[in-house]
Amino acid sequence: MNDGRVPGARVLGVDACRAGWIGVVPPAGPGDGGAARAYFAPRVADLVALADADGEVAVVAVDMPIGLPDGAPGGPPGRGRRLADVRARAELGPRWRSVFMTPVRAALEADDYASAVAVNRRLTGEGVSRQAFGLKEKLLEVERWVREAGRRVVEIHPELSFARLAGAPLPHPKTTWAGAERRRELLAAAGVVLAGGLGRAGAAAGVDDVLDAGAAAWTALRVAAGEARPLPDPPEVFSDGIPCAIWA
Repeated sequence: MNDGRVPGARVLGVDACRAGWIGVVPPAGPGDGGAARAYFAPRVADLVALADADGEVAVVAVDMPIGLPDGAPGGPPGRGRRLADVRARAELGPRWRSVFMTPVRAALEADDYASAVAVNRRLTGEGVSRQAFGLKEKLLEVERWVREAGRRVVEIHPELSFARLAGAPLPHPKTTWAGAERRRELLAAAGVVLAGGLGRAGAAAGVDDVLDAGAAAWTALRVAAGEARPLPDPPEVFSDGIPCAIWA
């Protein structure tokens, strides 16, 4: 299987976990060992610094919205949705619920969930899921870091990456044994081998977190090779000036 690997290209896939952030770096080439390396840190900037200490990372792929919509009062419900979220849902079929609609910036800057719902409803005609609001601190942390990253950073969605790996959306969720094993097999066949305890990262992160970081690493390899494509193409740009797209 051609995994799209660029010899010598070192990339990092990143996913949030309960205790912070987990990162996966696949081997850059034949002399870099057979299994991926995993890293953990409480903050995303520290995670990337840990990975860089073993060799500078050229591309970072993150499972977190990058680029926040603005919304505007009036008009039909859904007017403040990111095209990235809409198109990823359309591609994922039975896994569409894994893509939450990213709240507008003003909602994420609200002090509490009830206020966020009210703001988002005024600007988009829709509320905010608790899951989305619960990611507020990590989402804004990534945005601050992206502005100073000094390297290529892209947003991914792991279920979209797995669908591209498999040729279709996967039938079983990653929280099931069958779903987790299928995702691990797909990653291994593409050169992202997740094996062993993974040290501190394996102790801090859940199985789904590790798999999602692996999917991000695979997509980062595709970005480095020029094979990944954004949804939408070209990316949207909101008032924050950050190109907004999900890459796969």
